[in-house]
Amino acid sequence: MLMSEWEPDQAAGLRRMVEPRPVRVVAVTSGKGGVGKTNVSVNLAVAMAGAGRSVMLLDADLGLANIDVLLGLQPGGNLSHVLDGQRTLEEVIVLGPCGIKIIPATSGVKHMTELRPAEHAALIHAFSELSDRLDVLLVDTAAGISESVVSFTRAAQEVIVVVCDEPASITDAYALIKLLSREYGIPRFHVLANMVAGAREGRELFNKITRVTNRFLDVTLDFLGAVPHDEFLRRAVQKQRAVVEAYPRSRAAQAFKNLAQRADRWPVPTVAGGHLEFFVERLVRSGCNDRELPP
Repeated sequence: MLMSEWEPDQAAGLRRMVEPRPVRVVAVTSGKGGVGKTNVSVNLAVAMAGAGRSVMLLDADLGLANIDVLLGLQPGGNLSHVLDGQRTLEEVIVLGPCGIKIIPATSGVKHMTELRPAEHAALIHAFSELSDRLDVLLVDTAAGISESVVSFTRAAQEVIVVVCDEPASITDAYALIKLLSREYGIPRFHVLANMVAGAREGRELFNKITRVTNRFLDVTLDFLGAVPHDEFLRRAVQKQRAVVEAYPRSRAAQAFKNLAQRADRWPVPTVAGGHLEFFVERLVRSGCNDRELPP
């Protein structure tokens, strides 16, 4: 079916969503890989769920997904199966620790990193069929500045940029913020310093970035906090468990709980932009060559 033939039905499906509560959509992203972004996504999701929130975690690294590996899960399907019609989105959801709902992607499938606009739209359209009542949708994007990263990040209400204290991480984080602010008008970012000695080192890392952004970009950066180096985090990874669940009293677990509390204080959206429907619509507009949906 041609994309133009199913766009009206797609819009109708979006309008049928009856989510009564606003959904906070948070993208967790990074300029480069290897900074612990997915570990942050998983533990932040578990910490939020442990605080009583209904959380869904979307693995949006479509070609190199590893949330299921990080948690030792064996999903019966993933987003590639949704795309080719073998599964519905509801059918690929798996439960993680503390009841978080996880939408797994696939790893090592090149096609998933090169989706055509119609395929992006078809995949995104599947979200209109979800019936889960959610408080938070966390989106673990790929690293870098690919079209997929930009699409998912633009669709979120809040953007967390994960950095660590190494030159490439800082440089690439700046490049990501620059692209998203100048090209797509995203005005605000939350910066999370990962794998640092403590809060002071995390703040110093944040200051390194703000010194550059304050000079060259018109953006607002918020220091979300710092996650310290922690032996218990490494042990949790080896056990394929979230450190928040496996070692709840560890320094890393406490840091993630503090981050979850801070994120929970962000203003809750009360207009259309706060609903999962708006998340889908913005992605559809981005993936369909910026066509407007019918009124």
